[in-house]
Amino acid sequence: MADLAYVLRELPTPRDPNLLVGANPADDAAVYRVTDDLALIQTVDFFTPVVDDPYTYGQIAAANSLSDVYAMGGTPLTALNIVGFPVKTLPAEALSAILRGGADKAAEAGVPIVGGHTVEDQEPKYGLAVTGTVHPDRYLTAHGARPGDMLVLTKPLGSGVIATALKVGAASEAHVTQAVRWMTTLNRSAAVAMMAAGAHAATDVTGYGLLGHLVEMCRASGVAARVDAGSVPLLPGALDYARAEYVPGGTGTNLAYVEQDARFGPGVDAAMRALLADPQTSGGLLICLAPDPLAIFLREVADDMLPAVIGEIEAGEPGRVAVEA
Repeated sequence: MADLAYVLRELPTPRDPNLLVGANPADDAAVYRVTDDLALIQTVDFFTPVVDDPYTYGQIAAANSLSDVYAMGGTPLTALNIVGFPVKTLPAEALSAILRGGADKAAEAGVPIVGGHTVEDQEPKYGLAVTGTVHPDRYLTAHGARPGDMLVLTKPLGSGVIATALKVGAASEAHVTQAVRWMTTLNRSAAVAMMAAGAHAATDVTGYGLLGHLVEMCRASGVAARVDAGSVPLLPGALDYARAEYVPGGTGTNLAYVEQDARFGPGVDAAMRALLADPQTSGGLLICLAPDPLAIFLREVADDMLPAVIGEIEAGEPGRVAVEA
């Protein structure tokens, strides 16, 4: 993550007054004003398979790509496929299944896939470039967190450790099923509800883990945060897999990135630290909400999300996160 931030800093900064949100590591997508009432959200994401079934992989990748638009409070409009595929070693039927999975999940979101681009690659890669819409005065970024805001997470953590256990045949079918259920769940209802509740900031929790995204949010907003580890929702089996050290390679990188900012209480063990830094695929939204509309938000998303209040934004050193047991 630190290397990526360095690379982005080295790129030329776009100079366009209509570019409302650009290439900032803390933000989920770009926002470009078209008119006084309309702005476009643009984002792209793709990755290698996290499950064995190609159709399910396509669904997960599409849900993940759409999530960046939802995290900014926008409505996804259209999408383009991005595909890397080993045509010499895998059957064409696998590619067809991946694309059907992506198309079906996009259709669930009301988003037509209008084209795309495919290249030959040594391993499968799939995702979407998504265009969405939002009012230029009503979008969310990671920059608006305020002291006193409650931190809400809408999906349980642990997809990274479960995917790692799956790769070596150590994950139970029931645990994989639950992980897939959450990775294929759209963040649409949470996006609608957080905008209606007047959320101050949001991001989706993906490859940098909960702590990585939270530290970035706090730095961008000039605030600190407190996290109650016991309130963080976990996928069934995730804690056991973490204790058995089925931990993705990215977890260590994520923990190293936050080591100067995250302070762990004595009751937060190594397994829980790993889960707080677990790279998520198609994870939930991390939302900053004032206390008053919190109950309404939680009620609105309870049918298809697992919303949990996991901590609070505080005044303090920007980026500092205290994790308590």
